[in-house]
Amino acid sequence: MTAFFRRQTANAKNDILSGLTVALALVPEAVAFAFVAGVDPLVGLYAAFMIGLITSIFGGRPGMISGATGALAVVMVSLVAEGNAMGEASENLGLYYLFATVILMGIIQMLAGVFKLGKFVRLIPHPVMMGFVNGLAIVIFLSQLGMFKETVGTEKVWMQGPQLWIMIGLVVLTMAIMFGLPKLTKKLPEALIAILVVSAIVILGNLDVATVGSFIRDGGGTGLKGGLPEFQWDIFNKVPFNFETLKFIFPYALILAAIGLIESLMTLNLVDEITETRGNSNRECLAQGGANIVTGLFGGMGGCAMIGQSLINIKGGGRGRLSGLVAALALLAFILFASGLIEQVPIAALVGVMFMVVIGTFAWSSFRIMNKIPRADLFVLILVSGLTVVFDLAIAVIAGVIVSALVFSWENAKRIRARKRVKEDGTKVYEIWGPLFFGSIQAFNDKFDAKNDPDKVEIDFVESRVSDHSALEAIFNLVEKYEAEGKQIRLKHLSEDCKILLYKASPKFREVVIEAIDDPRYHLAEDPEKFPKPISEYKF
Repeated sequence: MTAFFRRQTANAKNDILSGLTVALALVPEAVAFAFVAGVDPLVGLYAAFMIGLITSIFGGRPGMISGATGALAVVMVSLVAEGNAMGEASENLGLYYLFATVILMGIIQMLAGVFKLGKFVRLIPHPVMMGFVNGLAIVIFLSQLGMFKETVGTEKVWMQGPQLWIMIGLVVLTMAIMFGLPKLTKKLPEALIAILVVSAIVILGNLDVATVGSFIRDGGGTGLKGGLPEFQWDIFNKVPFNFETLKFIFPYALILAAIGLIESLMTLNLVDEITETRGNSNRECLAQGGANIVTGLFGGMGGCAMIGQSLINIKGGGRGRLSGLVAALALLAFILFASGLIEQVPIAALVGVMFMVVIGTFAWSSFRIMNKIPRADLFVLILVSGLTVVFDLAIAVIAGVIVSALVFSWENAKRIRARKRVKEDGTKVYEIWGPLFFGSIQAFNDKFDAKNDPDKVEIDFVESRVSDHSALEAIFNLVEKYEAEGKQIRLKHLSEDCKILLYKASPKFREVVIEAIDDPRYHLAEDPEKFPKPISEYKF
């Protein structure tokens, strides 16, 4: 027990300081995403607190930060607008339909965890991962450019003159501190120190710059001050629980659940690579789903893992669950007690932190390997990056996986080979090499000449693997073709599962398939337990 607590507290200082830094960075992000979705800033802040708290305790990846995200907010815009249109403006129905959708989203995510669907993230190819981080870095960068605008009347216009130069100077100073401080000492969290230094310069110098408080007021909010989240009984009063409601919210819930899980699991993989540890994807699905159910019931807009804040945390030394816990509780403390102080933090400091996150997120190695990887992989990398920027993460990743799968199928379809020879008794043998599946059956069929082949034909599958139903159907049709020509055909070295399926398809295959085979290569492939020693020790 003592050893357990020692392990948990070994990195406590870094976790606490990194968690505080993350909490500061969460504030403008949560507020901005709430404005994007068309809801009150507190709805975004409550989501960041509740989701961050629950996933830090129960999630499958210690050190990963979750909260309200832009990827989900852009989908919620039309949901809230359509919900509001269903009633009077004063009823604010869109908000309650949002809460109901987030609850359903959480249920879908928990089901994904129960059925262990999180493991399918392993099917995401590396070019898709690189495209994902590149696209996300670009999205984060573009989202920060909006901070260089000011409100003039009812419009947002680019800053000009001294105001722009002061903003740029403070951003550059923040980035310089974050870049230079680790070279002097690694005991201090560079992001937190940068935010404190720049905030002190702005407050003591009485500089007229945008702050968290002015950012909230410009967006129509009243401030950060709020109480504890309250259970939203109005969900059950204002949202009718019938088929029409389900028909309206289910497509949104499904899209939100997919985006949330993809972003969370890909962030989990990214953090795994950085920390050289391994998280639990199915546990993360359950935690994300449970967190969204709770946040929907208590007035939050829902969320998922945040790659930017996760990288801030990891870079700041946060590795354990304590860092996420501190970030969530500190955010709640800001809402309850320190809203006035947080509102004085200059936006420039937070923009500088996020720009450093962009630099750390972007896979710069992708430029170096462009001429070293297959063109198909390069195309997938660029495609995913572009789709992430233009559409959203879910569309980009799904498209990348589909294109990668098609490329893989096409390449493997070209690898089917048939070596032909004739035995002393006149039997023609086709030795098949390569995978036999839906993509290669055309090339497979072209290898045979049923009309001109001798009366006895043998097809040897020892170097091939029958992979799907299309392949079984191709074998079945080939046997039919040779028998229609009045010729004898035999199949050798088929796998056990393939033989079972052929026997189920037609009893005649028991006469066509050769069962008694004296070939060490085949037995080694079929049952490795029969050959426990290294291959080199056997004399074939």
